[in-house]
Amino acid sequence: MPHRDVEKFQIGVLGAGSWGTALSMLLADKGYSVTLWAYEAEVAREIVEYRENRSYLPGIALPDTLTATADMSLAVREKDMVLFVVPSHVMRETARNVSREIARETLLVTASKGIENVTHRTMTGILKEEMIHIPEEQLVVLSGPSFAREVGEKRPTVVTVASCSSDIARRVQEIFAGPAFRVYTTEDVMGVEVGGAMKNVIAIAAGVVDGMELGLNTRAALITRGLAEIRRLGVAMGASHHTFSGLSGVGDLMLTCTGSLSRNHTVGQLLGQGKTLDAILKEMRMVAEGVKSARSVYNLSAKLGVELPICNEVYRVLYEGTTPREAVDRLMNRTLKQEFHDLM
Repeated sequence: MPHRDVEKFQIGVLGAGSWGTALSMLLADKGYSVTLWAYEAEVAREIVEYRENRSYLPGIALPDTLTATADMSLAVREKDMVLFVVPSHVMRETARNVSREIARETLLVTASKGIENVTHRTMTGILKEEMIHIPEEQLVVLSGPSFAREVGEKRPTVVTVASCSSDIARRVQEIFAGPAFRVYTTEDVMGVEVGGAMKNVIAIAAGVVDGMELGLNTRAALITRGLAEIRRLGVAMGASHHTFSGLSGVGDLMLTCTGSLSRNHTVGQLLGQGKTLDAILKEMRMVAEGVKSARSVYNLSAKLGVELPICNEVYRVLYEGTTPREAVDRLMNRTLKQEFHDLM
């Protein structure tokens, strides 16, 4: 998109958590007019009054070209691009609420990561169903190893955007790319979405390993075999196996499984230390997507006949009362196999 159009290009962002705020700041810093919708009116007020999201991204100054509102319709009306950064379990409701306000030519970008529990739809799958007037090529995914705080601090970050149209992908690439935010493109929408959703489940497992103090050997093995599971399910859903060697696959997985800013890793770590899921979630203000995605992945793998031993154990720990020790013992005592026969 030509630089001269930046000031005229209107962007709406749905979701004022840490990631939605960081991406809004990134776009506003480039000169775009950005309207950020916050579910909580208090968060919108904070941003307007203090130029800071003190609830979800404290300490990061927000530019004047970023405005905030608690009015969802206002955030998306007459926008050239709408960015969805809401929790995956409210994506359908959000899309349904704004569908009539969004024009046919609008670009829709999702930075939400998850798989819907009942339908097993990805985020673009939900948008496709709820916004039938929007052409499929205008549905774009942004994903990759990217903690919100580090993006807000302008630390070098590299992600990928996916669309079934290479032209649309390049357009969105140009919209987001900046000196500290490098963007690649791909046409493998399914692969990028599966990688983004499943890495959160594996990150819970990695957190359990760290919470139990099982060591670095264990964590490295867990991440490696977790990637095999992500690739296995992704390919079964129509993705390219190459995608999982990229930023939205192994890149995002490594970050989420090892980074101290990972909410999913934190959940797993506390589980490994003996805390209950209910107690953990009550203390968290932000959403750990892997908790809900674990259910979707568990049911989807059964439906497709795909073997996902690590993800299945995460599900059992979260929802069936299995202890972390029992889960580890089951994984370590599975039937011995060749390493690569089931990767593709």
